Amino acid sequence: MKRVIIKITGKVQGVSFRQSTLAQATALGLTGYVSNLTDGSVQVLAQGSYPAVDKLIRWCETGAPMASVDNVYVEDDEADDIYLDFSIVQL
Repeated sequence: MKRVIIKITGKVQGVSFRQSTLAQATALGLTGYVSNLTDGSVQVLAQGSYPAVDKLIRWCETGAPMASVDNVYVEDDEADDIYLDFSIVQL
């Protein structure tokens, strides 16, 4: 299983980015969450199969139709908490 934290910057809030990420992650069978951050970016924690996580990372490079993504930062996450689904949360 692969687990990453993804930070997406650009025009990614107020453009249905979280809802689109939820739909994409669910379709890929991933668990974790997506959340707006106070700096205007979006953070995603995604866990699942290597190919599915990699597909979500690639999807984040474009994101929701109304979004304008500047950068996508990805880091491996070694935490061991388990997510049973994918959801929108407030951090």
